[in-house]
Amino acid sequence: MESISDPPFHEAYKILFDKTRNGNNFEEHKELLAVAEECDLPVIDLSRLEESDEVVREECKSQIARASQEWGFFQVVNHGISTEIFSSLRCEQEKVFKQPFEKKTKEDKFLNFSAGSYRWGTPSATCIKQLSWSEAFHIPLTDILGSTGSNSLSWTIEQFATTVSSLAQTLADILAEKMGHKSTFFKENCLPNTCYLRLNRYPPCPIGFGIHGLMPHTDSDFLTILYQDQVGGLQLVKDSKWIAVKPNPDALIINIGDLFQAWSNGVYKSVEHRVMTNPKLERFSMAYFFCPSNDTVIESCREPSFYRKFSFREYRQQVRDDVQKLGSKIGLPRFLTHA
Repeated sequence: MESISDPPFHEAYKILFDKTRNGNNFEEHKELLAVAEECDLPVIDLSRLEESDEVVREECKSQIARASQEWGFFQVVNHGISTEIFSSLRCEQEKVFKQPFEKKTKEDKFLNFSAGSYRWGTPSATCIKQLSWSEAFHIPLTDILGSTGSNSLSWTIEQFATTVSSLAQTLADILAEKMGHKSTFFKENCLPNTCYLRLNRYPPCPIGFGIHGLMPHTDSDFLTILYQDQVGGLQLVKDSKWIAVKPNPDALIINIGDLFQAWSNGVYKSVEHRVMTNPKLERFSMAYFFCPSNDTVIESCREPSFYRKFSFREYRQQVRDDVQKLGSKIGLPRFLTHA
């Protein structure tokens, strides 16, 4: 039973649910959601970057690059965010999402976030596999850093955002260095006014067949830094199989986005991932997206290039067009040089 704070998923998507229950693709849908195994992502101790021994520092950098090539995902510990901040994040997110649905949709300025930051479901969904059973606040970093908001939510998010912004720059510079490029590209193009945070909540989903909390996708940025709670649900593709990621209370999850795959000419992998719902438990997460300005041109740093040059604006527009027309994102294959 949906509470007054939950989005009206049952009502909005009743036709899709009925079509799946009564259609011929019910078993096919369940098969799509089968998970091969649960696994631990590579764990990298970032304190090793501060060691006086250069060998230790370089080995840590190599681990970051290797995980980005082989997995496209990894975890970092000793990242500079305290357990107190994580606990406060969970508490504050819970308060925000427990606001009545009507208030979230019509009065999101009460959080000092930009109008229209609240989102839920998948407006473009034409079938059940395109539906995301989740709600989110999509917040430009400029709404957070240096804000005058004195409430505990603003303060907690700012602590998180400040640390992960610096971490994203550090990781991007390391990945560029490991490609042989000591570049200022990321410091010049990925600024606080181009990056954003997303507060996510995945309500319990009591429907008798699997529903995505977030449909399969790749991220359209350079890097994503994710904090998730202990409920679990994040899954990614490895060796052509879906695997479930074990939650780690001390770690942040890092994943490579499409722009880094294009920039690295396919060396670093932007991997498809999704979130599955839980029938009884709600799940919370917070994601930071390391993005350039819309005018930034993405060009592979090696030749021959797999991808043609494109601006971030062009990429985002292509993704929007595909989602609107097809119900899902195509992404980098649209920009292959031989396509």
